[in-house]
Amino acid sequence: MTYLRFVQYFYLVFAGFFFYDALEKYNEGKHLNDILLSIAIAFVAIGMFFFRRHFQKKFQNRR
Repeated sequence: MTYLRFVQYFYLVFAGFFFYDALEKYNEGKHLNDILLSIAIAFVAIGMFFFRRHFQKKFQNRR
């Protein structure tokens, strides 16, 4: 179960990818809705990182 400690960092990787995707869409001149969707997904991934980290610490303290 130690792999669950590292799963939360994948959310940061996804967030970085979607910020990069938003930047590429902006440079290509795509619609604002496409850019905002990528940015929204990146912020959700960052939120999930902090959510998982919070509950991982809470679970470790209970042991």
